[in-house]
Parts: sequence; C-alpha cells; structure tokens
Amino acid sequence: MLDLINVSYDTQIPNNVGLSSDRRILKALEKWHPGYINWWKGSGPDGFLEDLVYLRTAVSVDPKGWAKFDYVKMPEYRWGILLAPQVEDRRIPCGEHLGEPAWQEVPGEYRSLMRRLVVIQGDTEPASVEQQRFLGKTAPSLYDLRNLFQVNVEEGRHLWAMVYILQKYFGKDGREEADELLLRQSGSAEKPRMLGAFNEETPDWLSFFMFTYFTDRDGKMQLEALAQSGFDPLSRTCRFMLTEEAHHMFVGETGVGRTIQRTCEAMNAAGITDPTDIDKIRALGVIDLPTIQKKLNLHYTLSLDLFGSEVSTNAANAFNSGIKGRYQETKIDDDHRLKDATYPVSEYVNGKILLREVPALTAINMRLRDDYSKDALGGVKRWNALIKKNGVAFEMKLPHGGFHRQIGAFKDAPITPEGDVISADDWAARRDEWLPSTADGDFIQSLMVTVLEPGEYAGWIAPPRVGIDNKPGDFEYVQIHQA
Repeated sequence: MLDLINVSYDTQIPNNVGLSSDRRILKALEKWHPGYINWWKGSGPDGFLEDLVYLRTAVSVDPKGWAKFDYVKMPEYRWGILLAPQVEDRRIPCGEHLGEPAWQEVPGEYRSLMRRLVVIQGDTEPASVEQQRFLGKTAPSLYDLRNLFQVNVEEGRHLWAMVYILQKYFGKDGREEADELLLRQSGSAEKPRMLGAFNEETPDWLSFFMFTYFTDRDGKMQLEALAQSGFDPLSRTCRFMLTEEAHHMFVGETGVGRTIQRTCEAMNAAGITDPTDIDKIRALGVIDLPTIQKKLNLHYTLSLDLFGSEVSTNAANAFNSGIKGRYQETKIDDDHRLKDATYPVSEYVNGKILLREVPALTAINMRLRDDYSKDALGGVKRWNALIKKNGVAFEMKLPHGGFHRQIGAFKDAPITPEGDVISADDWAARRDEWLPSTADGDFIQSLMVTVLEPGEYAGWIAPPRVGIDNKPGDFEYVQIHQA
C-alpha cells in the first residue's frame, strides 16, 4: 500500500506519490530535472552554490513532525513531490458540483481554466527566487542568510509541486508549460513573469522582509483557495505547500519587527523622541519608521494587485466549476453556491469612492482580498505593539485599498493612503511622502553591509529572540566555502 505520510527516496526525486511505480511521469520529471538545476545555478542565489546551509527538508507530510534539519549544498537539496494525505470520501465544497465526489482526474470541460491556474501559481515560485538572487551579497547575518536560502529552496520545491501536476494531468500541454516555467524571467523585457509584482526588483533586505510578509501572504490566500479545489491532487498539493509557506511569512514579520526594534533602540539610546526627525535617526545607521511605512505601503499595494479585478467572471467561473474555492470555504456559513448572494465592492467612479453590492459570485476576488487584508493586519498590530513597548509615538497602518493601485476598480486613481481623493497633479507631487523615493532607496542601500560572522548582526537590525531549530545565537547557519 502506498505510504502517503512519509517521503520515499527510492527515486532521484523524493516523493510520496509512488513515482517509482509511475514510470511515465518519473521519466518526464527526470527529463525536466537538468533544466531546473541549470535554472537554479543561473537564476538562484548568486555566489553560494558551494556553501553548506543549515536547511530543513521535508521527510514526511505529518504536521507533527515533517521536517529534518541538516547542512546541505543548495544545488544538492532534495526537492520533492509532496501531497498531503488523501481525505477519504472528500467532496467538492463549492459551486455547481457541490457535494459530488472530488475529482481524481481533470474534467475535460475545465481543463483549460485549471491549467491556467496551475501555471500562474507555478510561475510565481521561481519568480521570487529570481527577484531575491543577489540578496545574499548583503546579508545582515548568517541567520538571515540561512532564512533567505530556506525560503528560496522551498519556493523551488513549490515549483516542483506545480510541475508534477502539469506533467501528470495535462499531457503534452503540461510538459510544454513546465518547460516555459524555466524560460520566463523576473523583470525580463522579452519574457517576463506573468504577474506584475513578480517582475519588481527586491533591492534590499527590508524589501525582502516586506515581500515575504505581504506578497507571500497573497500566496497563502491563493493556496488556501486552491486547497478547496474539487480537483483532489491540486487540493492536496496546496495543503502541504501551506505548511511550508508559514515560515516565509514568519521570516517577513520577524524581519520587519527586528528592523523596527533596532530603530527604536537607537532612538532611545540617542534621546530622540520625534520619529519624523529622519536625518537625525538615519545618522544613527538605522531605518526611520516613516520610511519603513513607505515600504509597507509599496509592498501591500503591489500585493493587492495580485488578486486581480474586484469583479471578475474568470473568478466566478473558477468558483462555480469547483476548481477554486474561497478562503476557508468549509467554515463559511452559506449555501456555497452563491446563487442569490451579494457582496460589497468599493469603486472609483467620477472622482468619488462608491460602495455597491454586486453578485457575490463575481466578487470572489474582492472577498479573498478582504480576507487577506484582515490577515495582514495581525502583523501590523504586533509591529505597533513593539513600537509602543519601546515608548515611541508612531503607528504603522495599512493604506486604503484604493491607494497606488495598478489593477482593478482603483487603477491609477489619485487616492491617498488615508482614502482621500485628490487631484492627479497633487498625488504626483506628494508621491514621495507615501512611497519610497530614490533617495530612500539609496539610504537603505547604504546600510546593506554583509555580516557573516556567527552571532554578529548588521547595525540596522536586531538579533532574533530565538534561533532556528533552537540553535544558540552564535550558531554557524551557513558554512562559507573557502575557495
């Protein structure tokens, strides 16, 4: 009987899906593997291929103990195909097929829509690795360097997860799509990644922390929605990916929190009480809180755009067909069909922000985005508690959902972070009040010095409270290879 909990290492590709007895798919994945390794070496972390990194690797899909920690060179990391255990007699949780047995194969009528969702999800995974390629060069500590690499290898594994779905269930089309996932490149003019936020640069570590907090949280919401899918292999794949995704958001939240902590400590030590006294605070070699807020504004709004248009027939079709549900679908108290339900959607019309009720079926993206914003608010509250604990009078805020939008009902609308409508000229003139300016970016870059001594940290960030895998503060998370 197939072991759905523990990971088998009897093939080149670790898995719990019985690849050793599925020769066709094993052969296809083995053929894809060299291209993936070439992509990793050419687009993954730059300059650390020979270093031993203390990484976790999945050895099981049992949530009680699924990972082991050990040193490994990243190109030798054992990326695998891992699905959460099958739920007996699982039923489709939403849409017109509500209550029917979950599909084990892709229904022909939904093949194209399903493939596109898998490809879009798959495309985001290597994109973030490409965006973060050069961050290791300015790591503020070995602890942070290791966390960056852990995020990178798991994004790589998530690419494998989607490629397995494509190869196994979509035939020739799936194989071609899997190859294309290695050909697109974040920020490329000729062949960019599919979603805008994944073509943005990640120029510094504060950007990385904001990305892993906000943009990986969008990934969490999308995976939660796909985990509701009536297509059972996709549901199971996403359920295990969510287990790994939690660490990525932890890296983001604690990274921003440690940056805030160090800034508050430096202000208090220097007797600075005004958090807007930016020049004095920057002279201390830390990032002032208003600039951290600007970075928050940027990454939050880029992440909102990832949800697509607030009103969407594509999202309605995905829900109605049972391909993709809502966040925690089974916990929602309604008919799970949305035949007569409505949902409030804000829009920018003739210079005003209006709220109207639309059919809930077409507002699936809006609902998921609202759930995302509530989820994202938790970390912001914890950052504010940290600021307050340090006695500094400043509060981080999520900007209005219409601010700095490039997709949907608020595209290019001149709305402030507070939600006020102003003229387009005023908005352009005040842009640098709300979003990182070139000067802000240059200052942050000036702080990005590499610190690779065990237990040492760059001056702009505080040490973590607890080490990874409960290791001591001076643990050598990355053993730098001496050429």
